[in-house]
Amino acid sequence: MVHPDLLELLVCPDDRSPLHLAEAPLLDELNARVRAGAVKNRAGAAVTEEVKEGLVRADGKYLYPVRDDIPIMLLDEAIPLGG
Repeated sequence: MVHPDLLELLVCPDDRSPLHLAEAPLLDELNARVRAGAVKNRAGAAVTEEVKEGLVRADGKYLYPVRDDIPIMLLDEAIPLGG
């Protein structure tokens, strides 16, 4: 899990807006779409690994996955949510 102190410092690398932890219902819906093969990241690559934790941009448009407690803050890895 992302440490709360780190979460306070992280911002979206695209628009510098704050991030918040993704809630369980969002992750459930996203992972259902991942299992169906219907999710691509911002670079257009298929997302094949379920997301256990993620950081959502303030406007709800993108989720940055967290893998092994490390936020992946690369623009190309962001997952569009449609927010």
